[in-house]
Amino acid sequence: MTTKPLPIPENTQTPQQVSQFLRLVAIMDRLRGPDGCEWDRAQNFQSIAPYTVEEAHEVADAIARNDMADLQEELGDLLLQVVFHARMASEERLFTLADVVKSIADKMERRHPHIFAGSEERGVNAVRMNWEAIKAAEKPRLSVLDGVALGLPALLRAQKLSDRAAQRNFDWPDAASALQKVDEEMAELAAASTAAERQEEAGDLLFAMVNYLRHLDIDAETALRLATAKFEKRFRLIESAPGFTSATPAEKEALWQSAKAQLG
Repeated sequence: MTTKPLPIPENTQTPQQVSQFLRLVAIMDRLRGPDGCEWDRAQNFQSIAPYTVEEAHEVADAIARNDMADLQEELGDLLLQVVFHARMASEERLFTLADVVKSIADKMERRHPHIFAGSEERGVNAVRMNWEAIKAAEKPRLSVLDGVALGLPALLRAQKLSDRAAQRNFDWPDAASALQKVDEEMAELAAASTAAERQEEAGDLLFAMVNYLRHLDIDAETALRLATAKFEKRFRLIESAPGFTSATPAEKEALWQSAKAQLG
């Protein structure tokens, strides 16, 4: 596939975008320079990686809360992580920030032939299948499960692994069958007699639940995030009630039902 270089859009913000991006790069160069910040100079890929993961989650959190001001800030924090890693890589003569940007730009053009190379493939499903085919050609894999990052949150990784297995027709035929597996795992967890068995069966139950939700076209990670946010909002409300700590279970349940009615 061949593509033509795209012209810079005629956008009045473009010069400002470029100058601010270069300003961030210059700041990182200064921080990592000989007279830079002691903390920044002491970091490496391993020490910064947890911050990168954390910032990605904070972006998702801002989106879930529909807080656009916070999203702007969190996207900046995430962009800083990219610049930070690229700066460390350039110091070790591994690659540069320009290599990072070129790599993703090349990939986006390559994986969208219907936009950049005159392909006739259109429609969401066709584009997705074409994307996966191009991706597979770029990185031949021994297993369809290759490439699912170990660092992903456990729930999200379970969902991706089960989705990959389904691509090889290793899947429940329908949602009802997947639900039967959930019931089966629930019974096995209830019957487990040791801590080790309970832990194993609890994992099996969670994995089965992820598969069931996938058959319902529900993203398990998003569903749990929303449920957690709902719980947090309700609990913060009832926690502020006078005498909450010493309240009886029945009184706390009444407060909870009141919070549900008030907050939804």
